[in-house]
Amino acid sequence: MSLPVYATPHQKLWYYSFRVICGLIFFFLIFPILTIIPLSFNAENFFTFTPKMLALDPEGYSLKHYRDFFSNSDWQLALKNSLTIAPWATLLSVSFGTLAAIGLSQRHVPFKGAIMAILISPMIVPLIISATGMFFFYSTIGIQGTKIGVILAHAALGVPFVIITVTATLVGFDESLTRAAANMGAGPVRTFFKIQMPLILPGVISGALFAFITSFDEVVVVLFVGSAAEKTLPWQMFTGLREQISPTILAVATILVVLSVMLLTAIELLRRRSERLRGMSPG
Repeated sequence: MSLPVYATPHQKLWYYSFRVICGLIFFFLIFPILTIIPLSFNAENFFTFTPKMLALDPEGYSLKHYRDFFSNSDWQLALKNSLTIAPWATLLSVSFGTLAAIGLSQRHVPFKGAIMAILISPMIVPLIISATGMFFFYSTIGIQGTKIGVILAHAALGVPFVIITVTATLVGFDESLTRAAANMGAGPVRTFFKIQMPLILPGVISGALFAFITSFDEVVVVLFVGSAAEKTLPWQMFTGLREQISPTILAVATILVVLSVMLLTAIELLRRRSERLRGMSPG
């Protein structure tokens, strides 16, 4: 929005100050992340910009850290585990979270606020506390140090995102549609998949993408619940920082940043589509 010609000096001062503040916030949030991208192409095994990089000399840049990532067995095992655990955790999160959101959207459910607070508590409780609780609980039932334990732990962390996004799409949902389907003989399952699911699908997919990112980037819980055989990419990055100081971490971080940006872009597009379907924004 441009500054109107009749703006007072006070309004002009606030107009430009607001943009400077937004720019500073954007800079401090984004710049540290963007710094790792050029460093991931460093031809040397350093975490800093070399003189050749600063001089934009092509010899200062290399893809060797990316080649190391795709050829090193430790990194490939971590990538394989992440690509195995994250989809299963996402599937469970979407299944449980969608059912919970639909259940909480019903008018006759008592104590909705308390139930919702409990279900989204994994987002609020510090991860170290959740991880400690999961460690003792999973040890008791014998799944600590297994892939199943890591999948269930990550699913628990992803469920709140699915509940929130699906609940948002259910706001303004026309209940007469489900009643009309029931009057025409459709059962609850058929009504859900034919009537409700197409309308809440953008929220379900958005929640799934959030759950996938949560599982793919999570490191604290997997350190408690998993074992060396279940180490994921964030675990391997943490190990690399602590023990090896390998610049390959920068290449992996760049890949994760690109992946996250792609997923967040998809989430934003789905959010806009959901608003259009619900008539909240012009097409």
